[in-house]
Amino acid sequence: MEPVYESSLQFLRGRRVAVIGYGSQGRGQSLNLRDSGVDVVLGLREGSPSRARVEADGMVVATVEEAVRNADVVALLIPDTAQPEVFEKQVQKYLKPGACVLLSHGFNVHYRCVQLPSACDVVMVAPKGPGNLVRETFTAGQGVPCLIAVERDCTGNAEQLAMGYAVAVGGMRAGVIRTTFREETETDLFGEQAILCGGATALVKAGFETLVEAGYQPEVAYFECLHELKLIVDLMQRSGLSGMRHAISDTARYGDVTRGPLVVDDHVREAMRRVLSQIRDGSFAQEWVSESQAGGERFKRLVEADAHHPLERTGAKLRAAMPWLATGAGA
Repeated sequence: MEPVYESSLQFLRGRRVAVIGYGSQGRGQSLNLRDSGVDVVLGLREGSPSRARVEADGMVVATVEEAVRNADVVALLIPDTAQPEVFEKQVQKYLKPGACVLLSHGFNVHYRCVQLPSACDVVMVAPKGPGNLVRETFTAGQGVPCLIAVERDCTGNAEQLAMGYAVAVGGMRAGVIRTTFREETETDLFGEQAILCGGATALVKAGFETLVEAGYQPEVAYFECLHELKLIVDLMQRSGLSGMRHAISDTARYGDVTRGPLVVDDHVREAMRRVLSQIRDGSFAQEWVSESQAGGERFKRLVEADAHHPLERTGAKLRAAMPWLATGAGA
């Protein structure tokens, strides 16, 4: 480890970190922090179902207020929708002067859903992977890349704390990229909506529906439009587009470079620009916050409708015959 990163880790080790929440990121990051020699306490609400797991993992646990009161760094790792209320009622008034508030996603800071005290440092350390992967790679001696950002530096120590935190959760083993809260938030939302989740699921469903409407078996359509997608994505992740194309047949490669642009055409690119515009002007954030505050009924209906799509019924039947998929074996 380079001296500058080692010194940042040592700097963090001299401070107490309160991790609020024990979901995917909360668990993965807090366990890695502990194993890196950092003084960590978990802050959980009274009656939290996560308490038993925290204690089974051998972590120190306290109420949110108690954890915050004695912390130098407060990592707020609960869902975006829960952060504003928890911060206002259980965190803000208990923060020590000069404490650092750390987040792993910039949504609530960028869109001003959380009003942070002016005397606090505000930083972000965002692992580019789910919490279970953050933990698994760390225990294997590897790491998940991290984005770090400093929104406010009142003490002069904000970047060093963020860097030390990134080292402690294993990010430095894979690489750390400096960014801003705005860039992380807007690109993360765009990636989720246009490619990773929204775009991918819509493309898979459209492909499945096209084949079934043309008279092909749903089971065959499922394999071609969903099941084999992982194989291609794994190749792209390991070695990029060119590496993926090197591993497939000439027929597949020719179809890729000649027919792909017919599917993702100027109309799709314009739709992507609209999606990005709604992220950048805050209208998506406003829509999502309003939906959540109203109880999320429309959100639930949309998710439920997709859960009953013929693609899902077909997939459930086929996956039952491939139990190894649940454990990742044979991938």
